[in-house]
Amino acid sequence: MAAAKSPKNQLRVGRLVKAHGLKGALKLELYTDDPNGRFVPGATFTLQVPEHSQWHGKTVTVREFRWMNSHPVVFFEGVDDRTAAETLVRAILWIDQDEDAPAEPDAWYDHQLIGLDVIRDGAVVGKVARVDHFPAQDLLAVATDAGEVLVPFVAAIVPEVDVEGGRIVVTPPPGLFEELPETEPEQAAEAETRDAEA
Repeated sequence: MAAAKSPKNQLRVGRLVKAHGLKGALKLELYTDDPNGRFVPGATFTLQVPEHSQWHGKTVTVREFRWMNSHPVVFFEGVDDRTAAETLVRAILWIDQDEDAPAEPDAWYDHQLIGLDVIRDGAVVGKVARVDHFPAQDLLAVATDAGEVLVPFVAAIVPEVDVEGGRIVVTPPPGLFEELPETEPEQAAEAETRDAEA
């Protein structure tokens, strides 16, 4: 499952991890299943950078995209040396969603998810407070009476998202929303003794 960031119909497609070589290349952390289609020469991306960055409010245009030792590497127009590339490290790349492209069935924008009731076994256990984006997967931060719970946003744990109904259904593993009872030391010792005797 994937969550995109903003209500402006933009999709997050990558993060610039570090400068590579001396000619302005940057290693990419990909958030798209179609990097060769997204990073074609001439493709333009909106940058998410701190306000004090010289790149704040600007866009970058792809000059070249290639794979080096199985790592995706991108060159941008106007970024011609390592010094310039270093100024873009940690920037997140966003692209306008193609309105004509078929919608991904399991993709939602963060603003669609925040505030939804979280249902477990037919009961409301909390509300979605925010969505955390990580390379491996997205996490739903769920505000509960006992505090915040981070729920992996994967189909096995979040089988149903009903934006119109204002809810998501979760089937978490034991211990995600509650403390598991610890085995009594005496019982554990007895079990070890029985195992040793068997």
